[in-house]
Amino acid sequence: MKLKMSKMLVLSALFIGTIHAGGFQLNEHGARAMGMGGAFTAVADDPSAMYFNGAGLVQLDGLNFMAGTSFIAPNSEFRGIYPDVTSYKTKAQTFVIPNGYATYGAGNWAVGLAFNVPFGLGTEWPTDWPGRYLALKTDVRAYTITGEGAYKVMDNLSISAGLVFSFATVTITQKIPYATDPTHPILFNGDALISLDGKDNSAFGYNFGILYKPTSELSLGASFHSQIKYNFTGTATTVGATQLASNFPAGAITANLTTPFNLTFGAAYDLIPDLKLSADFQYIGWSSYDTLAIDFTNVPRIASPRLYDNSYIIRLGAEYKCCNNLAFQGGIYYDKNPVKPQYLNPSLPDANRICFSIGASYKVTSHFAAAVSYLFIRSSELTVTNSNEFVIPTYPTGTQKFNGTYNSFANIGSISLSYSL
Repeated sequence: MKLKMSKMLVLSALFIGTIHAGGFQLNEHGARAMGMGGAFTAVADDPSAMYFNGAGLVQLDGLNFMAGTSFIAPNSEFRGIYPDVTSYKTKAQTFVIPNGYATYGAGNWAVGLAFNVPFGLGTEWPTDWPGRYLALKTDVRAYTITGEGAYKVMDNLSISAGLVFSFATVTITQKIPYATDPTHPILFNGDALISLDGKDNSAFGYNFGILYKPTSELSLGASFHSQIKYNFTGTATTVGATQLASNFPAGAITANLTTPFNLTFGAAYDLIPDLKLSADFQYIGWSSYDTLAIDFTNVPRIASPRLYDNSYIIRLGAEYKCCNNLAFQGGIYYDKNPVKPQYLNPSLPDANRICFSIGASYKVTSHFAAAVSYLFIRSSELTVTNSNEFVIPTYPTGTQKFNGTYNSFANIGSISLSYSL
């Protein structure tokens, strides 16, 4: 019966494509690093080393503070459902993603405290678009507070370890179709609206870093960020016909989600005294997300296979110091999509991405510096031909696979201010 099918669609869509979409992982945690395309693991010589490679903290003496913000404006378009080619676009939004660092270094050791948003963003589609049963509005935020310690084992070798405390929120709004099968005794036109709100106030992780300088020109680095398991609890609220209220999710919900580990290797080389080149290879363990299981108060547990693939990002960056106080950065990177096309969900469409960045940093005084950067992200066009996501159009058409073509891009601006004593 269509009523039962509509309920199953909503259950299987809950939280899918939110935290576990590659596009929700944020790597913009410092304007100068972003200007270098994020290829900062073997550089790590400003307070954002707290995120990129804590072993670099030993390069900073005394007290150092850094605060910044990234402004992220994503845009997505869907053409479909196949064979239809009607275009639907997400609402224009700008997400403000802050970061902050405080470090202290003395001799062979250094410590630091950091605040980051490693997962975030969202989408908002038109209320009447054909994918409204999969996604209308999605908003995800995962916040971390990290305490880090670094130690210089030798003059050219340092290591670090950190403990991560995290909390997160998830909000999803979508529609649920009423029963449209004429064999069902109660017939309704239109949709119900469901809002799903979840949070986890305490989750934990850890990280490690290493930085090695075999020569004065060459630096090698590596960092590891662990998985973080979130035990979300929240509420499902449905607004619609009271006669059908018992058929749709309501009340308390729980879901366990695990963000992937990140393992990054980097190299940096001073080609000439004023020109530094850097490269990173970032390996991301998305395969940990193989099944989505959700518990509801008024309906049975539902489990949905996701079967993500491990993925990677290849980054290249450069920095040129044109004078004592001014430097320019540039970068490019390729981000491999972890989501199989058949599992793609419109809450944040994912695809292989090529990204370009530029930036500038200026030392205003001996204690105060500022950096700005711009990043453009272009996702390759992705056509889904055998989607595992379904929509329910008006009877008698029946269920229909959510096949179509996605196009996405994003503009990101970032600013950082730093002060040292």
